[in-house]
Amino acid sequence: MGNKKLIREFFALCPDGICDISALTESEKREVREEGAMYLTGILQRADAKNGNGRVYPRAILEREIANYKKLVAENRALGECDHPDDSVINLKNASHLVTDIWWDGNEVWGKMKILSTPSGNILKELIKSGVKLGTSSRGLGSVSESMGRTMVEDDFQLICFDMVSEPSTHGAFMGLTESKKSPNIFTKADKLNRIMNDILNEHDDLLRRL
Repeated sequence: MGNKKLIREFFALCPDGICDISALTESEKREVREEGAMYLTGILQRADAKNGNGRVYPRAILEREIANYKKLVAENRALGECDHPDDSVINLKNASHLVTDIWWDGNEVWGKMKILSTPSGNILKELIKSGVKLGTSSRGLGSVSESMGRTMVEDDFQLICFDMVSEPSTHGAFMGLTESKKSPNIFTKADKLNRIMNDILNEHDDLLRRL
């Protein structure tokens, strides 16, 4: 297992990017009608498939990280930034959106996000209103290894967030590995305990399946 690096992946949002009205809750619909709120939806990650950057995220690893990330979603802490910083920490001053829901559809991870009324969020709103096509880019910390011509994301991978980026003219332009100066300190003690409990429950389920 190699040294941990910052791992970033780009995914284009679904057609038009804007949530179908059926994907919104009643309170979200009211926000859109009365407050001009804006929600986006799209693919956030994909498991067990070689992506445009040549990396493969094993389903088990991604399931673990999404399970942990759902806790941040439930606590309204699943923030992301406008553009893709070369950093392993979420900078609150650059926060532009909040992931409000995340779910699996086959091997694809889908999500719904609310654009915030922050300086960075307002930039996103104006870009979207002007018809600019945007995408999501996952940010995580971990190591990779080479296996049978594929770059496999290792078990030490930690999902940090999902950022909003412009679609690159060259596929993969926003996907790459950059050295991280230090491990991120974005997880509280409760988050770390939640990770441990999820791992224990997963091991228990695996044991039951073998019996």
